[in-house]
Amino acid sequence: MKLLRSLVVAACAILAISLPFAAQAQGKPEKPKVSIAVGGKAAFYYLPLTIAERLGYFKDEGLDVEISDFDGGSKALQAVVGGSADVVSGAWENTIDQQPKGLQLQGFVLQGRYPMICVALAKAKAASYKSPKDLKGLKIGVSAPGSSTNRMVLHLLAKDGLKGDDVSIIGVGTSAGVIAAITSGQVDAVSNLDPAIAILENMGAVVLIANTRTAKGTEEVFGSADMPAGALYAPLSFVQKNPNTVQALTNAMVRALVWLQKSTPDQVVATVPPEYLLGNRDAYLSSYVRLKDAFSPDGSFTETGAQNTLKYLAAFNPAIKPAEIKLGQTFDNSYVQKALAKYKK
Repeated sequence: MKLLRSLVVAACAILAISLPFAAQAQGKPEKPKVSIAVGGKAAFYYLPLTIAERLGYFKDEGLDVEISDFDGGSKALQAVVGGSADVVSGAWENTIDQQPKGLQLQGFVLQGRYPMICVALAKAKAASYKSPKDLKGLKIGVSAPGSSTNRMVLHLLAKDGLKGDDVSIIGVGTSAGVIAAITSGQVDAVSNLDPAIAILENMGAVVLIANTRTAKGTEEVFGSADMPAGALYAPLSFVQKNPNTVQALTNAMVRALVWLQKSTPDQVVATVPPEYLLGNRDAYLSSYVRLKDAFSPDGSFTETGAQNTLKYLAAFNPAIKPAEIKLGQTFDNSYVQKALAKYKK
């Protein structure tokens, strides 16, 4: 009997020692080397991704992350569709937009709760502007055709009964190309992101006609302030096959979001690559202060935000039939909830 009791105690001790290692093994990323495609990484829209990268948060989660930068979100999406990237850091609305095309995508951590997109007219064109119908015939620069900046233009046009072919859409990227396109007269207007837009404002080169940096501005444009923007999303098959990898990515991004909530503007400037400032540190700083609240405080999606986005897209895209969209499949908050338990203290 004593021998049996000793064996039981010994077995329990071994089990107690081995459990932490078993738990650790279960959490090991299935795919430690991950490729993330992004469409204009220097833009504030993607700042949480840059913070996670620069502060080593991906490495802390056991990941070797390679970030490929493209001219716009639509091109980043193409990289994942083509198999050259695993995950997109980009507009979450693509998870809805691509469903009718047979592409099943899922967002697992939100970066921005407001779109942060501004539509601005060149100063020479602003005097005659009264409503979106006055955009007809103009050349409008977007990050890339088919991107979220392009969809913002389509949304404004639809308000006045116009369509996409009533304007000319030109891809100009998200950084120095935006500034050059306006100042050279290549385009009459831009739908784009900060810091490029902020620099154009500081130059007195543009006048804003739509501004979704803030809750108020987002509500004015969309009728609601709950409009999920940048996120990490991937093909549903990737998420299902690599839950530990997705959890590790989410942990790093949530940690970055928490850091942004606590950091000062000067700390942000000190963390990003110097070239992201586009040669104007003051404009970068003031722009960050204005849109800091646009970043998600915790990475979570909301059902209301998803419904708002579906309604927004369906208004100008006849391929999107709300009754046929599997909205619940387009986001999963379970990874964020686990990350918050670990990092939001």
